[in-house]
Parts: sequence; structure tokens; C-alpha cells
Amino acid sequence: MDDLEPGLRYVIEPEERPARLGVIPLSTEYRDGIPVELVQYGHAQGLPRRRAGVSYVVSLALALALAPRRSDLLVPYRDVRNASGTVIGCRQLAQPV
Repeated sequence: MDDLEPGLRYVIEPEERPARLGVIPLSTEYRDGIPVELVQYGHAQGLPRRRAGVSYVVSLALALALAPRRSDLLVPYRDVRNASGTVIGCRQLAQPV
């Protein structure tokens, strides 16, 4: 069954430009002749400042990177998938700690 309507409780519309986890390339090293880029993650791009009483639904990667500093970031939890296995919703939201 691919129809969410029977159990749908709330729709959160996506932002036109969602927040992303920024990447800073540091250097390249070679392992067995394969280039491996050393990168630093953890700099959010496009994430609004904290606002009292407001939470933001973001990607798991972004929430995990910022969990020590941002308690207002939530992620989809307990995925709902259609018959093809595509995620079409979630049963809950979670706050990574």
C-alpha cells in the first residue's frame, strides 16, 4: 500500500533550499594509488539561528554533526516505506544527542 492518507497526521513542506552540512577539503593523500580527500565536516550552511520554541527537521548527517551544540534539530525517525522501498514518511521525529 502506497497511500499515506489513512494514517497521515501532518505534512511538513520542505524548504526551497534546505540546510546542508558544509565540507572543507583539507588535503589529498594517496592510499594504494587511490586519491583520498581529507575533509572537515560540521559547518552548517543555510541553517537558521535558534529561535525559542522552534525546532527544525534536518538531515541525519547535519543533526549528528551539530548535536552537541544544537538541541533544536530533529530528524525523521521510524521510516514509512512504500511497496518499492522508497521512504514516503516517518512515524516519529527524533532528536540526536
